[in-house]
Amino acid sequence: MPRARSSADRVRLILPAPTGRYPPGTVALHLIDHSRRNPWATSPPYRELMVSIWYPAGEVARYPLSPQMPAGAAAHYGSPAGYGWLGYHVPPATVDWAATVTSGHAGAPLAARTERLPVVLYSPGGGEPRTWGTIVVQDLASRGYIVVTMDHTYEASEVEFPGGRVIGGTAFPADEQQLRQFLTHGDFAELAAKVVTARVADARFVIDELTALAAGRNPDARHRVLPAGPAGAMDMNRIGMFGVSAGGFTAMQAMDEDRRITAGININGTVESPFLRDPMSIAPVFARGLDRPFLLMGDPQTSHHSVPSWKSLWDHSRGWHADLTLNGASGENSYKDAVWLIPQIARQIGLPESFVTRAIGTVDPAAAVHAEQAYLSAFFGRFLRGQDNHLLDSRPPRYLQFAFVE
Repeated sequence: MPRARSSADRVRLILPAPTGRYPPGTVALHLIDHSRRNPWATSPPYRELMVSIWYPAGEVARYPLSPQMPAGAAAHYGSPAGYGWLGYHVPPATVDWAATVTSGHAGAPLAARTERLPVVLYSPGGGEPRTWGTIVVQDLASRGYIVVTMDHTYEASEVEFPGGRVIGGTAFPADEQQLRQFLTHGDFAELAAKVVTARVADARFVIDELTALAAGRNPDARHRVLPAGPAGAMDMNRIGMFGVSAGGFTAMQAMDEDRRITAGININGTVESPFLRDPMSIAPVFARGLDRPFLLMGDPQTSHHSVPSWKSLWDHSRGWHADLTLNGASGENSYKDAVWLIPQIARQIGLPESFVTRAIGTVDPAAAVHAEQAYLSAFFGRFLRGQDNHLLDSRPPRYLQFAFVE
């Protein structure tokens, strides 16, 4: 592996621009749930989260572009304890994670509108921060959605709060060897159930806080001034949710427990594990099914034919549902910002092609991103806006990166 670089010589990365008609705006909120005990630590005793709201912005010239990760979170992410190393084996201190800039203008006012906008929640993969889905999130915002990304504190590799306080992930052992030992000898079923319970409660709490925000209350813990427009534009009767991996089955379970969520997408989120005797017990939605629309998006090894939990969800569901496979994908990473960023890292620090294919498979990054954006927009457009572009009915798919699993 290449050695760590000096701070001045670290790799800098770029994200693709969103494809919608609006420039995105964004703002972060610090939310505290005093009614819920902290499930992971004794102090603070309450549950606290960081979320980001992304939305279609109007005038943006005076509003700076927001970084993908705040400085403190970026430093931790790129350290030996962070997910950049643990999840992707990017050598620590080789990437300037804080330098990656989004297309989101911090604090910009909402674009002029004639209607309220659908709200979509995003839950990230296990151990990952809310910022690792920025590409598709800012694209949805540019297409006229209000998207809210959630950090699941103590499970995410790090969460940075106002003032620079950073809480690292403690739910799982940070060292790979310790993690393997825990999976072999620890009570993984108890931990997995705890993770799902906390995540679903986070999603429901965030919807409560957004509802309060839409009604005129500022839920930010410090009551910081919010941008003009997003609060009054949220249509809390049209709520969707999606997520990757653990975020995917969180979206399904949250739909099961909270009928305010009317449509959801599960991206490569399965509960199967050799360390669980009864995987579906941690997310009963897979045994019960859903009566509202959902979309499954997987890799060639993950479909409702090959994964028992997905088959059970498919067979027991009464609402609209479909299953898409991203050809050439390698697990969940092909759906995250990783699909765009890992090849850049490999090129700049001289890592072999095998490093890229192990992380994201053989997909073409630009084509995969463009197709994923199109299908997410088509699904939420159909079921939150009533605007059907028939992309989900097209056989064969218009985007040949994907295949329908019948």
